[in-house]
Amino acid sequence: SKLIEGTKVTINGTIQLYVIKGTYQLKVSSFFLKGDGVLWNEYMLLKNKLNDEGLFNREYKKSIPSMPKNIGIITSLEGAVVRDIMNILNRRAPYINIIIRNSQVNGKTAIPDLCKSYDDLTEYKEIDTIILARGGGSFEDLSAFNDEILIRKIFKSNIPTISAIGHETDFTLCDFVSDLRASTPSEAAELVCLGIEDV
Repeated sequence: SKLIEGTKVTINGTIQLYVIKGTYQLKVSSFFLKGDGVLWNEYMLLKNKLNDEGLFNREYKKSIPSMPKNIGIITSLEGAVVRDIMNILNRRAPYINIIIRNSQVNGKTAIPDLCKSYDDLTEYKEIDTIILARGGGSFEDLSAFNDEILIRKIFKSNIPTISAIGHETDFTLCDFVSDLRASTPSEAAELVCLGIEDV
């Protein structure tokens, strides 16, 4: 296996103590990836591959329209994320039509649903911008947003996409390929349009 910094592993080996210097030496006989380390390794390998292909290059980023008419949102209808986005959009920009595509957003089982949701919204030609949103979670919880098929859909889409996944410190591959990254779903709602006071 290829080791990358940050990978969690279980190591088998022997420890030697050098009494005079007070130092230890660990001789590794074998190791294997453990828990999130497997996901982290896959994440870094895919990130490097897609980066080398240019999918994250700034030159491919589409501009977010300042006064969109129709915004598509992909998120779960359970939880606070969708309410937070709707409250901000309804207050700031009641002139916008909002199309919500309910989707699973947790773990690898969500991947086909997220891809189908994205396809559904991109087929609806009237949409100006798509927000891909999810609240915080563990690295494993957010793993669906590191899926290569979904990332390539975002890259190929003609519709600008804002990623709003997890908390400010969470980064997924969808963040790198999207046209704009918001640190939270609420920030995505603020960034996606001009408020009525600004119009």
